Amino acid sequence: MQELLEVTITVGTSFSIGGAFSDPELYKPVGDRAVLCEGEGLDFMLDCFARNNIKASFFIETAQTAYFGDEPMKGIVDKIHAAGQDTQLLVHPCWYYFDKSGKFSKDDSCAERNFNELREIFEKSIESFERLTGKKPDAVRCGNFQVDETVYCVLSELGIPLSTSLGFGIHKPHGKKFILNGGRKKFEDVMEVPLFTYKDKDVMGGFSGKSMEIASCSKSEIVQILKQARKEGISRIVLLTQPFDYIKKRDVQFSEIKRNRVNQERLETLCSFINAHPEDFVTVDFGSKVDEWTAREEKHAERFRIPTRYRNFRKIENFINDRLWDY
Repeated sequence: MQELLEVTITVGTSFSIGGAFSDPELYKPVGDRAVLCEGEGLDFMLDCFARNNIKASFFIETAQTAYFGDEPMKGIVDKIHAAGQDTQLLVHPCWYYFDKSGKFSKDDSCAERNFNELREIFEKSIESFERLTGKKPDAVRCGNFQVDETVYCVLSELGIPLSTSLGFGIHKPHGKKFILNGGRKKFEDVMEVPLFTYKDKDVMGGFSGKSMEIASCSKSEIVQILKQARKEGISRIVLLTQPFDYIKKRDVQFSEIKRNRVNQERLETLCSFINAHPEDFVTVDFGSKVDEWTAREEKHAERFRIPTRYRNFRKIENFINDRLWDY
């Protein structure tokens, strides 16, 4: 009997710089409003997950405590835990620019840093994560999916067993060994579990990589990927979303926001489809799978492609949705 296809929904849970780097006199960072989104962000997601018996991993950004302190994100973490969902660590180093030490720049990449600097960034983020969640993270995601060899060396030394920091449809790191479509691969003592990345034919006839994200995949595309992956024997799909995917905002300060109907329907479609087919799919989180996933690497099919028509519709729908406030 074929094993179930495991789907892991990873949720980047972070506050927003809100234009403060470009114009600090006019703009200030945006805190929990960027996650709660007047009920259309985190609450919408947790409700959708609860109604459809979905497990997810929320990757909590903790470097922002250098600006906001613990309390704003602590309330969000408590809400996630109360819903029975998993929490892991997300690191956006740019927030340490607000650290009173003055040692850190506005650079938001974990890649191309020296070992000691990166270790300090991770140590500070892990310490904040432990205060907010009461546990050490099992998995880390580097902001913007920017990684290099040093990242895995540091995580290995700090005893972090899992990473999900590769999504080459979003960011292509240096080195062919980091171009992973899925599965699992060990770097140092850290098992990398990348985003699911597939291919579709572009207008020039090439097959470009596309990582699976709620904000950019159409409803029909999501269902096609799940059906096709199941048929082809894919064992695992890891995908990305954020609470602010489910709103539209007028400006970087989130001063006026409204429900993003298109993206909310995409998440509803994903969750309800999985829930309606328990014989084929199951959702799993990083916390419950750490022992199994660190035990062995897992290969992934390298030629997973979807028909071009899904790409064409996705492009049109995203174009309209991004530009029309009332669509």
